[in-house]
Amino acid sequence: MKAPEPRRTLPRLPDRFAAAGAVLIALVVLAALFAPWLAPYPVDEPKPLEALLPPSGEHWFGTDQVGRDVFTRVLYGGRTSLGIAVAVLAASALVGVTLGMIAGYAGGWLRDVIMRITDIFLAFPALLLSLALAVVLQPSVTTVIVAIAVTWWPWYARLAASVAASVANRPYVDAARCLGVPAPLIVARHVLPNSLTPVLVQVSLDAGGVILTAAALSYLGLGAHEPTAEWGLMVEQGQTLFTTNWWVVTFPGLAIVLTAFAFNVLGEGLRNALDPRRVVR
Repeated sequence: MKAPEPRRTLPRLPDRFAAAGAVLIALVVLAALFAPWLAPYPVDEPKPLEALLPPSGEHWFGTDQVGRDVFTRVLYGGRTSLGIAVAVLAASALVGVTLGMIAGYAGGWLRDVIMRITDIFLAFPALLLSLALAVVLQPSVTTVIVAIAVTWWPWYARLAASVAASVANRPYVDAARCLGVPAPLIVARHVLPNSLTPVLVQVSLDAGGVILTAAALSYLGLGAHEPTAEWGLMVEQGQTLFTTNWWVVTFPGLAIVLTAFAFNVLGEGLRNALDPRRVVR
């Protein structure tokens, strides 16, 4: 009787939903980057005589209350919303991973201090704390970035600390210590590179949440303001027209939902693909 073949631990390729999410994200990013060339009209040029025109061959997504082309503003709004997400995630990951690496590798009282600080931030609901900070600061895109980043970094600190503590006990790290390699060099060369995979997966999962939170702050008047094109602000400006001029709020709302959904399915696909516990025969 033939013995069964040993099971191999191999990464699983992302499923079709993750691939579709990646394609959609690529399209959104490209549309945002090339907005100045793709947009058929100036982003902030009001035309009162063309206000609230329905979607047509001339204006694909119609026009808003002051006659601006909605399709153009959705393209430019993608630049703002994606820019906020990139800035928030970069700042949160930089601060959180740095503190998490220190806590996970050093351990002891230093880990306890850093983790207790993260606990203080995590004790407050993220959206509520972001709202409080945004109220204190002057409404702007910068305010949105700061308010969200302040509430987002503790998650990365906890994740990085957990992974770094596991990596720090591996034999090759112990060997580096025995050879007298300085601790910062060990963290930079061994601990950090082997801890980045779960962080990158979490970043992809969080991108959609950041976009939704930024849109919520702008919707409440605490983020971007005129004449900035931003999806949440566009939804707020068109909410009263939904029953009569549905296109003003529908298209930026769809942009928010589809982009957030695409990031979520991509993150799930990456997590499945990079999960070392998944096995194939």
